[in-house]
Amino acid sequence: MSTREYTIDEVCDRGEQIYNERIKRLVEPKENGKFIVIDVESGDYEIADNMLIAEDRLKIRRPEAVAFGARVGHDSAYDMGWGGARIND
Repeated sequence: MSTREYTIDEVCDRGEQIYNERIKRLVEPKENGKFIVIDVESGDYEIADNMLIAEDRLKIRRPEAVAFGARVGHDSAYDMGWGGARIND
């Protein structure tokens, strides 16, 4: 059980640090494109094709996990795009 509360920035900073220092070399490039959820307190993690599945698997082992989610091999978990149509007057 976590004995402290984290800000969103702290979770992101710790998650990125753990990923870069401990996990990245183990999972890239073979898991690129999959989702990873990391417990920022223990460093334990799960990888799956779906973020919710990865989180559920981690929470089974670590119910009190402080979770950080990302996409392996990407700067962000999701691409936000818009394929708009051109409107002519």
